[in-house]
Amino acid sequence: MKIIKVEDAVNSILCHDITQIIPGKVKGRAFKKGHIIKPEDIPVLLSLGKDHIYVWEAKEGMLHENDAAIRLKELTAGKGLTFSEIKEGKIDFIAKEEGLLKVDKEGVFKLNSLGEICFATLHNNMTVKAGQKVAGTRVIPLVIEEEIIKKAEEIIKEKLVRVLPIKSKKIGIVTTGNEVYHGRIKDAFGPAIIRKVQEFGCEVLGQIILPDDAQKITDAIDEWKTKGAEMIICTGGMSVDPDDVTPSAIKNTGGEIVTYGSPVLPGAMFLLAYLDNIPVLGLPGCVMYSKRTIFDLVLPRLLAGEKLTKEDIMNYGHGGLCMDCDVCRFPNCNFGKGE
Repeated sequence: MKIIKVEDAVNSILCHDITQIIPGKVKGRAFKKGHIIKPEDIPVLLSLGKDHIYVWEAKEGMLHENDAAIRLKELTAGKGLTFSEIKEGKIDFIAKEEGLLKVDKEGVFKLNSLGEICFATLHNNMTVKAGQKVAGTRVIPLVIEEEIIKKAEEIIKEKLVRVLPIKSKKIGIVTTGNEVYHGRIKDAFGPAIIRKVQEFGCEVLGQIILPDDAQKITDAIDEWKTKGAEMIICTGGMSVDPDDVTPSAIKNTGGEIVTYGSPVLPGAMFLLAYLDNIPVLGLPGCVMYSKRTIFDLVLPRLLAGEKLTKEDIMNYGHGGLCMDCDVCRFPNCNFGKGE
């Protein structure tokens, strides 16, 4: 690039976008990179505070901000994304459809640590809507040494951002508890679970209500498996009281227990198991009355096809405390975002 006075810029090619800001009214691009400056543009540029501008002079070994942004996009963007046009040297990454955002946090750190590169994302494992901006990238200067971009291309081996589609599943519900089975209280678990899974388009095959009988609970889980359930959700009987036998009943199915307990509040008494790769969830009582719990954190990940490990659950400890805000903003809050 070279710097010239605006008054001398007629017929020159602008090498960067120029932004116009009118407080409270507009912030946008007044002139686009590549614009050939005309006489009538001079007073407009001056009114934008531009006494001098950069015009492009190609130089070997240097990249313009737009060209660098394209290279970064191609390096980092995985499946499930679409993109904005390049504006002021920046490209936005946009979710094609509702899904689960996956971010390689270590890769993002490595990329930004190279210097003169900006790569910003939403939190890993957030649920995102179609058309939602999930990441953005640009370089800091108007031109950057190509060697920095080449270095990025050497150290980044996998895509840093992708959106996994959330797929609906067939859900079977097993609700336990003598107080519900005998009609002493009305079941509140079923409506809460059904509402949450239907938000993701899941089909609820039905709900079986049982007393605190371990064998009957085990048989019900097996029954839902036989009927084609792709996820089985057990509610009630998840504490350490003598009558709470749901964890034992799940274990007796022969399934693999991933964890009984989670570092999430609400949701400490959560259980996750797999029965022939079918997720079996034991949900604590908080799911009935709390706005957001461990269930809201793991459900979209399971629907996106992830097989969760104990490490995945333990990682929720940092950020696993729900603030129970008067107005819930989840997933646009800190809950579950620290891992």
